[in-house]
Amino acid sequence: MNLHNWDRLVIKIGSALIAPGGEAVSGQYLLAIAHFITECRNMGKEVILVSSGSVAAGRLAVNSGDNVPTMAQKQAMAAVGQMKMMANWQRFFDFPCAQVLLTHGDLRDRRRYVNIKNTLRELLANDILPIVNENDTVATQEIKVGDNDNLGALVALVGEADALLICSDIDGLFDKDPNKHPDATLIPQVEKIDSTIYGLAGGTLNKLATGGMLTKIQAAEKATTQGIDTLIINGFKRISFDALIKGQPNGTLFKATSAKTKAKKHWLRHTLKAQGQVFIDPGAVSAIKNKGASLLSSGITSIQDQWLKGEAIDIIDAQSNQPIARGIVQYDAADLMKIKGCRSNEIEAILGYRPSEEVVHRDDLALITE
Repeated sequence: MNLHNWDRLVIKIGSALIAPGGEAVSGQYLLAIAHFITECRNMGKEVILVSSGSVAAGRLAVNSGDNVPTMAQKQAMAAVGQMKMMANWQRFFDFPCAQVLLTHGDLRDRRRYVNIKNTLRELLANDILPIVNENDTVATQEIKVGDNDNLGALVALVGEADALLICSDIDGLFDKDPNKHPDATLIPQVEKIDSTIYGLAGGTLNKLATGGMLTKIQAAEKATTQGIDTLIINGFKRISFDALIKGQPNGTLFKATSAKTKAKKHWLRHTLKAQGQVFIDPGAVSAIKNKGASLLSSGITSIQDQWLKGEAIDIIDAQSNQPIARGIVQYDAADLMKIKGCRSNEIEAILGYRPSEEVVHRDDLALITE
């Protein structure tokens, strides 16, 4: 993975790097990571950080004895640790950071999914570093992602990243367990994730951790099938980050199985079922087809059917009555009916709020003929 080949990177940091002793946050290993993030930003790259560590950071505040913490104890630890973890990160940067707490329930709900995407876009547009963590203080078993490796993959998807970097306590994926076999060999690149690759995964011995190589492979599979390269490196070694900056990555690279743009456009066109239609005027048709523009309310002449924010709609040329695109809509049908034909700066006066300037953002839109 060459830094020059991507524009947006999600970096996942494990709890062992945040709190090496398992009981308090530390800067021991984070300085090298923070330097890498700063270098990426200096190169014009966008970075989203997915950080474990809130439970470990709050470990000393809640007594669980020598046992594995219960769910309630972990949630209490996280409530204390989230503040410590964020303060620990912010001290390394001279630019603002933002905390984003998510659950699986947020990511599978259409409305909240779109809101998360919009928030991440806005943070990055303002040169703010989003720091994402699972909301362990409220997450139940039913709505938990379960581990921050898979959370990293989901954030890479919703954040529309080009690459996912998973920082681990191991150099990458080996042909056998390197802790048990001194002759284990690092696998530098994986073209396809199959049962053989999964068979190489081991477990985790960390009482406060929820991941291992298995979850990292799961995360890589989620990301690579959506066109996102995934790299596992040893986050404890500064050389790992120095090599990345030089374009000489070490670790294990899981290659994307399709181009990112192609994967998303295919998903928009062929996987999502349109819940309704919007009809647009010639100016909007030309802007979308020829200029790669977003769909704005001003270009909409009429709508058909009912839908909720976050669902897919077909965009129809009102003159020819032919579909030109499909996309994820930012407004419910009822609200869009009220603002069709209006300018973006008029929306708040009509609805009392304006969740987005765009009805369908260009990044969430695929031309039918592409």
